Amino acid sequence: MTRLLISNDDGIFAMGIRTLANTLAEKGYDVIVVCPDRERSATGHGLTLHQPIRSNQVDNLFHPSVTAWSCSGTPSDCVKFALSAILETPPDFVLSGINHGSNLGTDVLYSGTVSAAMEGTIDGIPSMAISLASYTATDFRVAAQVTSQILDKLPSIPEGTLLNVNIPAVAREEIAGIMLTRQGLRRYIEQFEKRLDPRGKSYYWLAGEAIEDIPQPEAKHLPADVPTDVCAIRENYVTITPLEFDLTNAQSFIKLQEQGINQAI
Repeated sequence: MTRLLISNDDGIFAMGIRTLANTLAEKGYDVIVVCPDRERSATGHGLTLHQPIRSNQVDNLFHPSVTAWSCSGTPSDCVKFALSAILETPPDFVLSGINHGSNLGTDVLYSGTVSAAMEGTIDGIPSMAISLASYTATDFRVAAQVTSQILDKLPSIPEGTLLNVNIPAVAREEIAGIMLTRQGLRRYIEQFEKRLDPRGKSYYWLAGEAIEDIPQPEAKHLPADVPTDVCAIRENYVTITPLEFDLTNAQSFIKLQEQGINQAI
């Protein structure tokens, strides 16, 4: 039986992870859930180093066959904790999601969802981050079904690779298909809203919205016609973007080497 470790950054009570875990458990997968005890969105790859991590087993929240734990740490903490302290043998896959909201383009640098899955990749376990591309939609069933189909048809994930999956929030018949994409670019109009607390002291609340029509970067090491995840999701495609934790820019390495930067001292 295929064993799945599922985590997220929206917390143990999020509908996305409950729908995903229950759907896959009903299909016969062996599902273990370990995720934050509260929402930990946009925590990136943060780890808890200066305070203890507490965990509790959770009953009566998921399908009866699902073993679930909540953890006081970050999404990355949860996967590390699961792999090192809960599971005796590694799972076949690490899944993170279903996130409430997209993780497109440069969102992946901030995303707790992607970071949880990346922990599995770093540990050599095939991993996938799954996001529903809407902050207002509340039905995760189609996204869970699509994830299940991808798992069923996925023979393997190349070593060192994380699959970042974004699913449009539309009816099943409106999905245009599944498209392999490259990582795009996403920028935000950011605003720090100044407020006053009950004692009259100021504090700031980060807000903002994505810029939808930003020009996308040129393809590197791929054909020029390969679309970005940002563009493909607009056409109602399920986007699958292979990511890796090696951030080395090979082209810049060669240029700096030609400039003799290694001989500067």
